[in-house]
Amino acid sequence: MGINDKYWCAFSRLTKVGSAFVSILYDYFGSIELAWHAQKYDLREIEKITERQINDFIEEKQKINPEQSIEYIKKRGIDFIHKEDERYPYSLRFIDNPPIGLFMLGNISECNLERTIAVVGSRRASENAKVSLAKILSEFKGTDICIVSGLAEGIDTVAHKTALNNGIKTIAVIGGGFDKLYPKSNTKLFNDIINGNGAVLTEYWMDADAISWHFPIRNRIVSGLSNGVLVAEAALKSGAMITANLALEQGKELMCMPGLISNPNTQGIYKLIKNGASMVTCAQDIMDTMNWMIMKKSSAKTNVDLYTEAEKLVLDVIKKDSLSLDEIIIKTNLKIDDLMVILTKLELDGVISQVKGEKYITAK
Repeated sequence: MGINDKYWCAFSRLTKVGSAFVSILYDYFGSIELAWHAQKYDLREIEKITERQINDFIEEKQKINPEQSIEYIKKRGIDFIHKEDERYPYSLRFIDNPPIGLFMLGNISECNLERTIAVVGSRRASENAKVSLAKILSEFKGTDICIVSGLAEGIDTVAHKTALNNGIKTIAVIGGGFDKLYPKSNTKLFNDIINGNGAVLTEYWMDADAISWHFPIRNRIVSGLSNGVLVAEAALKSGAMITANLALEQGKELMCMPGLISNPNTQGIYKLIKNGASMVTCAQDIMDTMNWMIMKKSSAKTNVDLYTEAEKLVLDVIKKDSLSLDEIIIKTNLKIDDLMVILTKLELDGVISQVKGEKYITAK
């Protein structure tokens, strides 16, 4: 970490003034250290900020110690990248109101930021959307593509889990601090991502609550990190539509996964498609839209011993007899979302197949 990291970190702790205010100060003073130590009479010379912002900044910074802030995250093993850091994602430098800094767990350097697809959609996604998305994303197995999403319930969860289940790197951008993870049900997924499979990022200090208005603000980072955005399911008024509009403003490729027209959560999808978004039904559609030529790496999984415990459990119960989806759930006690991802993956690997009567058997 550099000499100015402590000041960037301290600015990131402010809650009453945002990143736009900090950027104005930084541009005016030409130094983040000078910006931090500025007094009221200095700040009143800046036309773009208000007296209220000045008072909020002066009051709040008196409670923050830059040295203690940076030492605290170091002790916790949390990385911090800011606008002066060469590791700061290049694509974020050009979005409207870029984050001044990002707290990070995991390793973003292992993610190919030149091949990123953001996946957004409904928290209450239909089973059809979840299964379709898992199938599409699993087709990226063996590539260097990176999946970006928001670690929320529904579509985000499926995107991250499918990436992990197929050895695809993934980045999660959350709307609160690391100590206030939301939803709690994704704690294991959070840990799986940071333990060698990608990174989790946030612009919020450790104890910041994941409050509702953080999420649309967070979305500018999700789309900003991406080369293209895939909308998997979205109502006309939804966070996914906000991200879609941000993507268009940022000049990103916008893609949509079609769904049942009777589902209210597809109304936004078909509006976007009518307005020119590309329709995606397979991974190749994404590669064609992005104009990517990607050679797949050879698969690392050559025998059953290299599958996860959950995958081996499913294989074991199917090996004994052909089973329906309901029967597999009963025998494995797996959640349907997780099971559908596993079944799709095993089918793509060619180790199981579906037969008449919608039953699964091991492939011969």
